[in-house]
Amino acid sequence: MHHLILAALLALPTAEAATTRALPADSSTYAIIPRPVVLTPKSGAFTLTARTVVHADPAFTGVARRFARDVANPTGFDLTVVRRATAGSAAAGGIALIRTPALGPEAYTLDVTPTGVVIKASAPAGAFYGLETLKQLLPVAIYREAPLGNTVWRAAAVHVEDAPRFTWRGSHLDVARHFESKEFVKKYIDLLARHKMNRFHWHLTEDQGWRIEIKKYPLLTELGSCREQTLVGPYITNPKPSNFDGKRHCGFYTQDDIREVVAYAAERMITVVPEIEMPGHSQAAIHAYPRLSSRPDSSPGVLQVWGVSDFILNPTDSTVAFMQDVLTEVLALFPGPFIHIGGDEAGKAQWKANPEIQARIKALGLKDEHEMQSWFIRQMDTFLTARGRRMIGWDEILEGGLAENATVMSWRGMAGGIAAAKANHDVVMAPGSHTYFDHYQSRDKTKEPLAIGGFTPIDSVYAFEPVPPQLTADEAKHILGAQAQLWAEYMPNAKHVEYMAYPRMVALSEVLWSAKGRRDFTDFKGRLPTHLARLDALDVNYRK
Repeated sequence: MHHLILAALLALPTAEAATTRALPADSSTYAIIPRPVVLTPKSGAFTLTARTVVHADPAFTGVARRFARDVANPTGFDLTVVRRATAGSAAAGGIALIRTPALGPEAYTLDVTPTGVVIKASAPAGAFYGLETLKQLLPVAIYREAPLGNTVWRAAAVHVEDAPRFTWRGSHLDVARHFESKEFVKKYIDLLARHKMNRFHWHLTEDQGWRIEIKKYPLLTELGSCREQTLVGPYITNPKPSNFDGKRHCGFYTQDDIREVVAYAAERMITVVPEIEMPGHSQAAIHAYPRLSSRPDSSPGVLQVWGVSDFILNPTDSTVAFMQDVLTEVLALFPGPFIHIGGDEAGKAQWKANPEIQARIKALGLKDEHEMQSWFIRQMDTFLTARGRRMIGWDEILEGGLAENATVMSWRGMAGGIAAAKANHDVVMAPGSHTYFDHYQSRDKTKEPLAIGGFTPIDSVYAFEPVPPQLTADEAKHILGAQAQLWAEYMPNAKHVEYMAYPRMVALSEVLWSAKGRRDFTDFKGRLPTHLARLDALDVNYRK
């Protein structure tokens, strides 16, 4: 009856109340990351064999089949998945996925005994996470792609009760500065799923490249997806020709590619959040369609250096219609509730210098350029809300007045998130101090690949607390969670992205999943070596 006592807790959005319980220490045998709410070691072990049958509630058959596919490569087993209409126990030696409506949507219980495995959940996400925990109890070779003969696939007996603390557990990935293949994006999503993360923030447009096919406006990819060359080395104000690589950098995802990635993520319980930057960070779009420009006398090209471009969308009705046309196609590709519109680092110099834009500011009764941007963002908020979606943007969308239904992603520290939560808006915390994985991992920069700057070691990531103490209990409910940021100016290839992401992403996954009282950096470090061996098996180029 132990798990029934916790059932009401696991039905809640967070597992914070569990921090008052006395819980056993996790040994190296139970090197589970992120750390569960309750983990009770038991005697004995369960052995996975070719004869193991997975008994799944009809709601969980998809999850069960994916588990069978995952373990097929390293084990060579072709596990049988049986659809069970009743909630009975599994046959001896089997794995049972049982639907238990009292649990929360991402919660699960896991019982491993020598005679079988029972996972209980109310929804596919909980069953999925229960199976991910089971895989962490098996030898690390379970993550290999190739078969490993003569391995005994044994999982230590244990009782686990678990649920996430936050509903938004994510990672951003910038593919606009350096394009990454569809295959790597899928691997990246796989890694997030292994860590029970559930949001993939896909940064698809930038000054340096437009990466998503929009059929109504084909020049966005025909012209906007290629830059003629790329700055090499650190950013400098006045680069010389010798500072560039002289190589064209191109790439974009077709709409079929997008659909494939979105479906792949959904199968792994991850919602993809697309980001279409506006009104700043839009030089590639302006190059493709100069009529969008606030400076029509200049042809900018696709930006070849890093930093913030002066080019900004002209806030006319026709530009609003253009971007809403883009969003219409985006909505058809991404079924998730949130659409990210950027809103950050939009320099206003071109608006200030353009008499027509100044006249428009006055005609709309706006005070200044910040209110002009707020007006522009509100048009997108209204558009998305009318179509049943939610707009999210970086914390600059607070300037000039926050759109009525906006969710704020707070990156310039926590202040923007605090202000938004106090105004009853939802927040995703993404402060540069703890979640920017484009920062260095050592104070000695000579020992690290070139990065944008900063210093964010793994212990700083683990120390991150997404809920600021300045918020009341009711205001804190607006903190949906947090995410990592990987801006790719200095990440020219997939292996470099992995190096910057891991193992810091491992630490963040525990911050976002595990109850606050269950977080202990010393204990985490004790579990980390086993987990790093899993990353080795997954061919991840983590920082060692």
